Amino acid sequence: MFLRFTGLKRSSFTGNHDVTKTKEPTENTALDDAGRRNFLNTAAFAGLAGASLGLAGCQPDGEGGATSTGGSIDYGKYQVHPGQLDEYYAFSSGGHSGEVRIYVLPSGRLLKRIPVFNIDCMTGWGITNESKKILGTHPDGTLKYWTGDTHHVHPSYTDGTYDGRYLFVNDKIHGRIARVRLDTMECDKITELPNIQGFHGIFPDKCDPLDSAVNYTTRVFCGSEFHTPLPNDGRDLDDPTRYSCVFTCVDAETLEPRWQCQVDGNMDLVATSYDGKLVCSNQYNTEGGAVFADMMLRERDACVFLNVARIEAAVKAGKTFTIGDSKVPVVDGTQAANADPATALTCYVPVPKNPHGVNISPDGRYYACSGKLSPTATLIAHDRVLQWFEGRLQDPREAVVAEPEIGLGPLHSAFDNRGFCYTTLFLDSQIVKWNIEAAIKAYQGDSSAQVVVDRLDVHYQPGHGFTSMGETREADGKYFISDNKFAKDRFLPVGPLHPENSQLIDISGDKMKLVHDTPVWSEPHDSIVVRRDIIKTRQIYNMDDFPHAVKSPLDCRVERNGRKVTVYLTSQAPTFGLTEFKVKRGDEVTIILTNHDKVEDLTHGFAIPKHNINFIVNPQETKSVAFIADKPGVYWCYCTHFCHALHLEMRSRMLVEA
Repeated sequence: MFLRFTGLKRSSFTGNHDVTKTKEPTENTALDDAGRRNFLNTAAFAGLAGASLGLAGCQPDGEGGATSTGGSIDYGKYQVHPGQLDEYYAFSSGGHSGEVRIYVLPSGRLLKRIPVFNIDCMTGWGITNESKKILGTHPDGTLKYWTGDTHHVHPSYTDGTYDGRYLFVNDKIHGRIARVRLDTMECDKITELPNIQGFHGIFPDKCDPLDSAVNYTTRVFCGSEFHTPLPNDGRDLDDPTRYSCVFTCVDAETLEPRWQCQVDGNMDLVATSYDGKLVCSNQYNTEGGAVFADMMLRERDACVFLNVARIEAAVKAGKTFTIGDSKVPVVDGTQAANADPATALTCYVPVPKNPHGVNISPDGRYYACSGKLSPTATLIAHDRVLQWFEGRLQDPREAVVAEPEIGLGPLHSAFDNRGFCYTTLFLDSQIVKWNIEAAIKAYQGDSSAQVVVDRLDVHYQPGHGFTSMGETREADGKYFISDNKFAKDRFLPVGPLHPENSQLIDISGDKMKLVHDTPVWSEPHDSIVVRRDIIKTRQIYNMDDFPHAVKSPLDCRVERNGRKVTVYLTSQAPTFGLTEFKVKRGDEVTIILTNHDKVEDLTHGFAIPKHNINFIVNPQETKSVAFIADKPGVYWCYCTHFCHALHLEMRSRMLVEA
């Protein structure tokens, strides 16, 4: 059964990783396994058929568009030579590492790992007082959570394109949203959302049409995947019919919830319109089942659209309720309560069973919702959804303008600037390129319309896929990134946990070209490709931004208030401001450290052996830590971040008296 679901080569399961027997990939990744297409298109599909209802048949290889298998590729065109800079930033989720990663393209080089929901002993995230305050702590100062699961990353917008201010990311495990400042590439806020579990989809608005003076992101929309009793306080444990989900609107500046909307079904991903009128989420389990069999009873699920202006008007008018101890206003967006289009807050557009992923085209006209269990993608017209809310359409299904058959296991779609959509096919291990207008014509009955124009094999099981600037008005149609969940035989073996494979595809021509492989550490779910000119980072901090900064080496000192001791300290290569400081056993010690160096890239570290203290301070930055000095003795505090020729000599002593 596992073979059927993965579609991987049978020989891969022998356990013999003799790299000398691994064949080199042919150009454009035509696989060495001659039976690959037949195997994937029959066994894998058959393995799913028993778990799904009403699936359409699959077409044999060669129908619906040729597969890219050859042609000369000038790989040197995509190389970034020493001393040269890449064209794009790629911000990627880190999955259950809890972090965000920054790659650059086309080289695929990893520049930085941003700790968000995880503890990082290099930067001191989760160790310093400042980071603990952002992460959230119990009254005793211990972290409330020290695990996370980042899935989706999306930057802030101004008038439909990235503005370089913020990056928003979710934590699926604990229902938190985080914000990363793009001038420092560091997390500055985290908020736990009420009334939800399984926070998966997230997307900022692309403008705020409710205020004519504002055309930038003011809200972030958050879907919840797991339905639970509301409130989830121990009641209705054994009655799944009373479980439900809520959709949350968060203020982009305060990161606090503005409102929530109760909906039917489990929400997956989120997309926002370019005019700010609609936000949507593809949904599975519209049955509300609590076990697998009950989740598969209906022939179709839905893509739910929220009318933002109507919801915010209802909130303003007080047509809301609250759930449990939460004070966040909630509106009723369930299907039963929104049957009348004239007053409806939500519109449920039926789509094939178990959709995964919804994305909007750069012109703002269409939403592509992938089938997953159906070999189709559903194209929903933005203006037709609005027409339903206006009462001009009777059936929400009339908003569907195309539903092309594209291959097995469609997951995520991305767009270029020439009217093409690129969808990842998880079971086929392919990227399929299809023409939007041709799909609409075919849906209208034009049998001559060529919908699928190209296919490209990838290695293996692509999940998320995204194009350069493809989530903006400025999609440039240069690159597609395929984040593949399996990389068997693609890289040198590193043990049972294989790297995953991010593949760079040139989409600028008629045929897709696979031009680069990048191994990535588990487990990225989503990435966003941003032109480098949009990102403007600062190189040093401003000391005045830190209220507790130690402004001068002359201010270094030790202050005692009972058993609480505060050590004020500076660092400037290659010395700390105090050569030693004394405390007593059992003291609650706080160290405040300010880096006085003004040279770009001159970062200092600070570590204390046996006390779990390790963090860095960047130029002109201040950080602090608190701990109990519970061990008498001499402890050498030292710089952990190479900073100077005399780096090893950069030390101070903490003397703990018994």
